[in-house]
Amino acid sequence: MDLARHIKWIKPPVFLLCLVPAARLTWEGFHDGLGPNPIETITHSTGTWTLTFICVTLTVTPLRKLLHQNVLVRFRRMFGLFAFFYGSLHLMTYVWLDKFFNFQDMIKDVYKRPFITAGFTAYVLMVPLAVTSTSGMIRRLGGRRWRNLHRLIYVTAIAGVVHYYWLVKIDETVPLRFAAVVAILLGYRVVDYALQKKSGTPSRGGQGGGPARGVSSGSGGSTTEETPVPA
Repeated sequence: MDLARHIKWIKPPVFLLCLVPAARLTWEGFHDGLGPNPIETITHSTGTWTLTFICVTLTVTPLRKLLHQNVLVRFRRMFGLFAFFYGSLHLMTYVWLDKFFNFQDMIKDVYKRPFITAGFTAYVLMVPLAVTSTSGMIRRLGGRRWRNLHRLIYVTAIAGVVHYYWLVKIDETVPLRFAAVVAILLGYRVVDYALQKKSGTPSRGGQGGGPARGVSSGSGGSTTEETPVPA
């Protein structure tokens, strides 16, 4: 199937589908469906979806290569920005609903609670990826510097998984599943890089990473967005 011909029709429903988790939380919030601890429900839901979209973003490059569908790169920026969107909702739930903007208390949490430190690190690393997600920023930074910056997606994914794992006190099944997915996605890149280096053929799009890969690259159809994208 030639996805390139249908990309403009596929992207809008995919965009709407990415909004479903937020829409569902909003609906449940207005209809008393968030359970006995609404703040905890919102926090866990937005955090889980943040990690989910990070993983989806990192999945684009392997799928693009394995399926020989380079057009998939155009979804990467969308998925990455949705990871940042849900990460922002996750952070704001903590800052606003949990801590009521008590920044002194939040600073103490960052220093004293390791899972908070890991989560805050993951979010901070996502900020420059989201800010530099436009075609204009890609041109200003240049391909090499942009790729190097967007490799931070790998660190973000690892920090996010660590944050989730340290947060859970009883059932570690879900964070371990995320850890396995991230390990596979990063492992693929290591193997692909080694094979490309051995064959002497540079991998198209580089070997960088993703909220860059996701956060930043590929929502439009220009070659400017596709070429410098690490993946």
